[in-house]
Amino acid sequence: MSDDLAARLREQGLRLTPQRELILAAVEQLGHATPDEVLAHVRGQVRSVNASTVYRTLEVLEELGLVRHTHLSDRAPTYHSTREHEHVHAVCRSCRAVTSYDTEVVAPLVERLAADGFTVDVGHLAVFGVCADCAGRETGGRGDPT
Repeated sequence: MSDDLAARLREQGLRLTPQRELILAAVEQLGHATPDEVLAHVRGQVRSVNASTVYRTLEVLEELGLVRHTHLSDRAPTYHSTREHEHVHAVCRSCRAVTSYDTEVVAPLVERLAADGFTVDVGHLAVFGVCADCAGRETGGRGDPT
């Protein structure tokens, strides 16, 4: 990805720095990560990287189309690599587990909204609820809490 990153940066008049390479690699290694998680991962390799560098770099990487973000909590955005296939996120409000689903899961919704002229940013989509494990604990293992 380093050659692709370098080429995209040059197109924007920017240069490839070790920090940019490390931050992109961190996002790719972590899968879904907040800026603070990326910072902690990068600081394990280079102590001199600070939070503002991570935030600015994630912004640049997103503008270049190399990472995307979504909101998987009410806190900081979560970033993931665009190398992954496009997917939607299911987030358990109880245990915070995040499960990725193929976009076909929401295809009927996307098509319905498209019929009304609305274009969905599917990769940004997060659906919140309760996972099967937590639902089982809430009902004492008896299944559906309703």
